[in-house]
Amino acid sequence: MPTIDDFHSLAVRVGTVVRSEHHEASRRPSLKLWIDFGELGVRQSSAQLTERYQPDDLVGRQIVAVTGFDAMRIGGFRSEVLVLGALTDAGVVLLGVDSPVTPGSTVA
Repeated sequence: MPTIDDFHSLAVRVGTVVRSEHHEASRRPSLKLWIDFGELGVRQSSAQLTERYQPDDLVGRQIVAVTGFDAMRIGGFRSEVLVLGALTDAGVVLLGVDSPVTPGSTVA
């Protein structure tokens, strides 16, 4: 069972998508994302977002993600952060911010 210390080792941050493309090698339809987190640098994520989003829809968009996980390999792609969204019948709806913020800003 996760502890509060486990939670504190992670951070929820805002990042800006700088590149996005279809992830052809994944088992489930997904997108490869490269996300700028400011001082943390650009991190990669494989995200199952294809029901609602195309790659070009996401470039320049600010998203919310969990950082601090060990990286995983998904279809040969290094996924370093977990992009957050709400699960709906029409697919994942990304969480975001209603005004631009500095990439890497911590979510409180």
